[in-house]
Amino acid sequence: MPPAKSSRSAQHFYHRGHTMPTYRHDLPQLKGGIFLTDGGMETTLVFHRGLDLPHFAAFPLLETAEGRDELIRYYESYLAIASRHRLGFILDAPTWRANPDWGARLGYELSDLRRVNRAAIAFLEIIRARWQSPSSPLLLNGVVGPRGDGYKDGGLEAQAAQDYHAFQVETFAAGEADMISAMTMNNIGEAIGIARAAHACGMPCVISFTVETDGNLPDGSSLRAAIESVDDATAGAPAYYMVNCAHPGHFGPALEHDAAWAKRIRGVRANASTKSHAELDEATTLDIGDPQDLGRRYRALRQAFPSVQVLGGCCGTDHRHLAAICEACLQAA
Repeated sequence: MPPAKSSRSAQHFYHRGHTMPTYRHDLPQLKGGIFLTDGGMETTLVFHRGLDLPHFAAFPLLETAEGRDELIRYYESYLAIASRHRLGFILDAPTWRANPDWGARLGYELSDLRRVNRAAIAFLEIIRARWQSPSSPLLLNGVVGPRGDGYKDGGLEAQAAQDYHAFQVETFAAGEADMISAMTMNNIGEAIGIARAAHACGMPCVISFTVETDGNLPDGSSLRAAIESVDDATAGAPAYYMVNCAHPGHFGPALEHDAAWAKRIRGVRANASTKSHAELDEATTLDIGDPQDLGRRYRALRQAFPSVQVLGGCCGTDHRHLAAICEACLQAA
């Protein structure tokens, strides 16, 4: 189904004047302290808000006033937590599926995708203006998703990945995004390609890997091999690494105390559920797990690995999980 024509009220997102990025050359989360981000955007919108998101894509919501209102309601449930605790926040654009292959399935041509990726950051700018304070810096983060399925190894080689993802990365770099994050990366080649594309644009880049229940990537690589391989191939270009879309019980045992590669992991966006990716794919109901237990697991993770300071959630999590995570970790600080 092709994208709906933008409403008159949406036009200012697509024709705004440009300002300089605020934090692109000085990421505050690299200076220490806890930063928060959101949870499972798509699972929240589908299962809690009852929205229809074809191909699990949230970016078409930007095209209508109703869709933007849903996104504002979603973001502000998390921003209220950051504001209450006087913590910084990384505002992720709803652009995980806004790349050429997934966009084409939704009827978006490249010109449409360029417009909506730029609009996503402009939309976040408006939210930042409402919520940012000296004690709560807010970063605008352009999210890049895998070319294929986030749960299955796409086998994309580094050069092919760089060529493919350059379109979205360059679009973010031309606007006001402070950084980009490649989320749910499931193979090394694609991660290398995105990191190189970001480096070529002068964009700070975060690579976030996902793992199976055995702690390895879907392509079979260990988390250590993935991080070390990307760093070796890019001269350490990523600002830092994260793990997302897996339960702490899946990736926690794979981490090595005091290892240089493990210290490169500065953020976690875990699933609430302990289920495997295959089980989650087959699920017809949402498994929200136990928010309090998830909070305790994050606290233990941060105690063992103090470099982990960007805290959020992934599939099945919502603002209740982030509140539990935040309170558990702050109590231990």
